[in-house]
Amino acid sequence: MPSSADDAPDLSGLIELSRIEHLDLKPVVLRVQTDLFLQAARRDRAATEAFASLACGLIPTVDDDTAAIVARKLAPFPETPEPVLLSLARRGGAVRDIVVARVPRLTTPLIEAAEADGTDMGPALAARTDLGRATATDLAGRADPAVDLALAQNTGTPLSGEAVARLLGRARKNPDLAAALLARPDLAPAEVAPLYLHADAPRREAIAAAVAATAALRPCPPPPREAGAILTGLSASQDVGGFVAALGDLLGLPANFLAAAPDPASRYDLLTLALRAADLHEEEAVYVFLTLNETVARSAERVFELVRLFRTVPRAAARDLLSDILDAPLKDRAAAPDAHRPYHAPDSGKARPAAAERAPLRPALPGRVRKSS
Repeated sequence: MPSSADDAPDLSGLIELSRIEHLDLKPVVLRVQTDLFLQAARRDRAATEAFASLACGLIPTVDDDTAAIVARKLAPFPETPEPVLLSLARRGGAVRDIVVARVPRLTTPLIEAAEADGTDMGPALAARTDLGRATATDLAGRADPAVDLALAQNTGTPLSGEAVARLLGRARKNPDLAAALLARPDLAPAEVAPLYLHADAPRREAIAAAVAATAALRPCPPPPREAGAILTGLSASQDVGGFVAALGDLLGLPANFLAAAPDPASRYDLLTLALRAADLHEEEAVYVFLTLNETVARSAERVFELVRLFRTVPRAAARDLLSDILDAPLKDRAAAPDAHRPYHAPDSGKARPAAAERAPLRPALPGRVRKSS
């Protein structure tokens, strides 16, 4: 665009042409003048006011695609006249969202213009790259799917703390949100462990390794007794319902824990983690893969995938992964009422016998009388 109003070309001819029926040049004029304004070597007050006057007159009349193109160019530009931004924001919809998300400074008049149509501008706010931690946490607390996705896709704003926890909680059942969070470079593998079933193979390996590193630092409770015999017996009879119920009972999992899988294919991945957490032998796990479900048994490739998962995830890591995926800690097996307890244990529930009931002390052996010299 020319540097001054005196040097500006006479656009009256184009404006007149734009008024001719069936010949709409307004989008062309707006886009050309926008490019000239952005490319100008210098912009004095007169040139800026001339562009603002022209743009504000054309923005309400052009189509949405043209307005969106112009908004993407002008919103992040620091020298764009505020009246032009206000005019774009008042259009609402996608154009408004572009302005709110990309403008360098979100002023009060701009917020009022963006809210003029009464629609929520939460997704547009969530796309801004200058969000503070408190604002991100507040937006994540809305539980709005559009806001959640905008926050997850906004890699310009770091996510942490409560905001991440809230998004992860809802991403377990939202594949699009899970994919956006897994793609963020600022979230460590251990942080996205709840989304293990949504991750691709390389991401799963990174998550499992991170979880295994911390799980190895804590003592792992003893495995449930007779788990292998119980589960292989139910698998041999193809009692799927009984098998899932027994496995859940052995580990203290919710009765419908397989419903946490995002799709039918990943249910067997979740089942394999549970078998590993129950400390089955590899031969027992393979027997389950070959007998419980005929569809899985017919696919050698799928069986090999499940065996590889069983081999590569340690039992302690499998327990922690299950806890993260299901958002529920696995309960340690409580001792049976008749289980052996040490007699002198401080927390022993058995009553100690009274002194009168104890076995009598052994009598003292007779001693030799020493002779005095």
